[in-house]
Amino acid sequence: MAEVADNPRLAEAGTKVERVGHIQKRTLGNVRLRHLDTNKIILIPTPSSDPNDPLNWSQGYKYYITAVICFAMLMCNFLAAGPTIAMVSTAMDFFPGANPATNPAFFGESVAKVAFFFTGTALLQGMGNFIWVPIANKYGRRPTYVLSYLIYTGCGIWLCFDHSYNGFLAGRIMMGFGAGAAETIAPITIADVFFLHERGTVMSLYTSFLSVGVAFGVIISGLITIHHEWRVIYEVATPLVGLVLLISFFAFPETAYIRDHKQLQSQSDSDPGSPGPLEKSHIATSDVEHHTPSPPAAPTKPKLTMKTYLEALKIFHGTLTDESLLKLFVRPIGLICLPPVLWAALVQSVTIGFLVAVTSNVDVAFQTAYGFQSWQVGLCFVAAIIGSLTGIPAGGHLGDKVADWFTRRSGGVRDPEMRLPAMIPSLITTPLALILYGVGIEHKLHWMCPTVGLGLINFSIVQGTNVCLVYVIDAYRPVAGEVTLAVMGFKSLFGFLLSFYTNTWVAQSGYQDAYGVMAAIAAAVILMWVPLFVWGKRVRHATWSWPVISYIHWDDDREVGE
Repeated sequence: MAEVADNPRLAEAGTKVERVGHIQKRTLGNVRLRHLDTNKIILIPTPSSDPNDPLNWSQGYKYYITAVICFAMLMCNFLAAGPTIAMVSTAMDFFPGANPATNPAFFGESVAKVAFFFTGTALLQGMGNFIWVPIANKYGRRPTYVLSYLIYTGCGIWLCFDHSYNGFLAGRIMMGFGAGAAETIAPITIADVFFLHERGTVMSLYTSFLSVGVAFGVIISGLITIHHEWRVIYEVATPLVGLVLLISFFAFPETAYIRDHKQLQSQSDSDPGSPGPLEKSHIATSDVEHHTPSPPAAPTKPKLTMKTYLEALKIFHGTLTDESLLKLFVRPIGLICLPPVLWAALVQSVTIGFLVAVTSNVDVAFQTAYGFQSWQVGLCFVAAIIGSLTGIPAGGHLGDKVADWFTRRSGGVRDPEMRLPAMIPSLITTPLALILYGVGIEHKLHWMCPTVGLGLINFSIVQGTNVCLVYVIDAYRPVAGEVTLAVMGFKSLFGFLLSFYTNTWVAQSGYQDAYGVMAAIAAAVILMWVPLFVWGKRVRHATWSWPVISYIHWDDDREVGE
């Protein structure tokens, strides 16, 4: 068997490899992950013999790719959220005479108009991916990264010099279109290069830096405004975005790999004389497929060699699928109808979306309750960074360990739902965070009360959203990009709407009642992991046969061997 204990990537010559069955059968994430007799982990998907297969790259190189992705995530949200800390000075710059002391009405109108800079960016970060993800699935990850960050860098330069309101708004909207691509393509890249049993831990790094990017941008932007005008924020961030562009062009490979469909269709070897895995573990044939003796050995193929650096530097490496772009564009809309995907989107909405609600008025809230200046408010987001980093092991390693424990109990068969009990920490911390923030601001408790709330909500974003996102990617791995897009796109729409209505909601109900309702909604949504854990497998297979879902079924050339 291809086992981690024997070789972390490829089986030795003559070693038997256990493969998932015929690709026409959709197991939707139900696979044998541990060998029936030895209980050792089976590499899913099975790596090929090609050294250019990303699954065969060294662990060091894989984690280098992860580091680049994390840096890209950091910069994805730096300019998207960071300058919100200087919203007041930005409004006074674009609208002379907008002074809260002398003309509060005009000042309020000006701040509302400047808010469009950030809500427009947030909306395009999500909606733009309805263009980027089909391109990445059709033509590759590398051209998408390069083109999107080229737009992001160009818009950063534009915003450094544009002094007109309309021009600046257009630049921010275009910047959101470029910045959002990495947010959704990163999970596909991680799934390209890491095995099934490794994904939870690595995905937690991605979700952590996605969250840290907001806090990092707010903190650095706040410190910049102590001695400099708000435009210096863009002058500092743009070269860093340009650095991501240079790395993506000169030192980031194409991670998509077209696997041999005949190899995927072949049945795996099984140990002679040993009971069939299904007989021994009593798993239904609809969940995990039988393994039968392999066909006669194929003729020897020429030995494959590693691509040179110049060959890898190519932007375009060919099309990856015969599926039409129309189908790739439509599929995310259909996927959101699937209960697991819809639930994951709702979890993203009640964690990331409610963080948007917090940050949309955090400057005003802390100034009103504690008399904080902008840079002091920014420093409160150190708690957000601590919460995000703490969420890495709680969302990644814990999720993998929980799933592996249930896998062992089931005789080595992995169901995507097996990681869902790891949602318990977020079920506690998400509503607690919102209550601490709302009650703390409403009653002007010690400033650490709402600040701890900031930390806990960021912990939940990394911990909870990572578990649910890895869950749906495991269940629908061949269309991981479209699944992530469906989840992130829904979240972006929800956050966009919240950014408009949070201040009005708080003004009418008060911080305690408004955030109390958010806490109740969040708890109800996250608690849905329980019925999914119990009935999720049945739900996935039943809903996959719905007539409305039939059009979004993927073609065989999207299969990746799991």
